[in-house]
Amino acid sequence: MQEAIEFIRQGGWPMIPLAICSLAALTVIIERSFALRRSKVMHPSALDLVNTYRGEVSAAPGVYTCQRARGSLSRIVEEVIHSRDMDRAHIVESMQATGRREVGHLERGLTLLEIVAGISPLIGLLGTVLGMVTVFDAITAEGIGNPQVLSNGISKALVTTVAGLCIAIPSLAFHSYFSRRVESLAMEMQDVAMGFITKVRMPAPRPSKEVAVETMPFAEPQA
Repeated sequence: MQEAIEFIRQGGWPMIPLAICSLAALTVIIERSFALRRSKVMHPSALDLVNTYRGEVSAAPGVYTCQRARGSLSRIVEEVIHSRDMDRAHIVESMQATGRREVGHLERGLTLLEIVAGISPLIGLLGTVLGMVTVFDAITAEGIGNPQVLSNGISKALVTTVAGLCIAIPSLAFHSYFSRRVESLAMEMQDVAMGFITKVRMPAPRPSKEVAVETMPFAEPQA
């Protein structure tokens, strides 16, 4: 613990924005790890509704199920049910608009993660440059006869670069992972929604008419 505190102290003031970047990235990573679980995005109740939908009789209970289940797929399915009386093109357009809005919610925080991955190395480089300026000031004052002063100054200057890279590398990795995760979930939700639209637009099965067949009574035996 003491070594970590000393490491941060050596980096100087650039370690403050780096610490903020680190906390921001960690918060986004933890929050998105829970938010992008498949069971949360595509609630099992919504999937069951899609599979068991039986026309108009299932519309009102289906809306109630979606409102209780929440999740991105639930809101898309609810929108399809509300639009069921429109033609197919308008239902698809309404579904896609809702889907784009839900994808935007799923991508929440990823822009911040991308920014952290981009600026952390630059802040670290700035700290290194400032540290090298201090080193050259020390050389100007004491000359190069004392190599220890030079080596200590360079090591302190590189601390911020190390810290910046340690923040940027996992941030970039998680940003790529979450982006692919959102893309995969969006494609899966689109497939489910398109199948549900086909089911919603299918005419309800009509009860089969039974034709009454008149049966002649047995002929009575003639005397």
